[in-house]
Amino acid sequence: MTNTAERRALVTGGTRGIGRATAIALASSGWDVAVTGRTARRGEGRDDSDAGGGRVIPGSLEETVEEIEAADRRALGLVVGLHDRSALVGAVAQVGEAWGGVDLLVNNAVDTSPGSMVSFDALAVAQFETKLTANVVAPFVLIQAVLPGMLARGAGIIVDVTSHAATADPPAAVGEGGWGVAYASSKAAAHRFAPALAVELGHRGIRAYNVDPGYVETERQVVNAEALGLSGRYRGAPPSVPGAAIAWLVDHPDACENGATVQAQKVALTHGLHEDWRR
Repeated sequence: MTNTAERRALVTGGTRGIGRATAIALASSGWDVAVTGRTARRGEGRDDSDAGGGRVIPGSLEETVEEIEAADRRALGLVVGLHDRSALVGAVAQVGEAWGGVDLLVNNAVDTSPGSMVSFDALAVAQFETKLTANVVAPFVLIQAVLPGMLARGAGIIVDVTSHAATADPPAAVGEGGWGVAYASSKAAAHRFAPALAVELGHRGIRAYNVDPGYVETERQVVNAEALGLSGRYRGAPPSVPGAAIAWLVDHPDACENGATVQAQKVALTHGLHEDWRR
């Protein structure tokens, strides 16, 4: 378990969904939490995804910070996009300047622009490159930015929120129950970070994990389902489920093998971390 005097977390994509839920769960477990995202204030969120149509979606850094502080923990809200490498490195530096370092990095944010749900033959090279830049290069940049401090202290935890699409074959084509190759490829590449970190730097105090959240109904998905007349058709876990699993994992790092992929929903049910959402 991380020393209670050194519980400083950085969570990307903390405006809504799994990132927001993770930030709140960590704060409730005694972590100071810095969150990154693109939506600074309430009411500013817009869905730029394939199916989003620019719809208003709830969530903002402002609101997440308020919820962290309501748990009596320190909070930082940092407006950072995944395509701005200098801003990513700057975010780590800002947390270091404010709190002295980052003990836990949760790579949760992904690129939500068009391209995630596009078939192979229709996918533009630029869209493919966009997904790789945001979903692979950006978390790599962040990991490299936090590693020096973690290695100097002899301890650090890195959690990469992965996806079933990273390791499984699609059951059907895009739009028929499957997923786009750009999203799947990017998540598959990032899926290799944790095992490599465990093998290369585990002996120096670095713990790294993939967390597969399973199907989760985020605010974005709920809004789109309502707009498309699909409410209730696909039922998933609330974001608080992977949030609870991540908070448990980082406080019990030896419960799972270093470099392992952790199934968030199974962990939440097995350890009674969340009420059963399947009922």
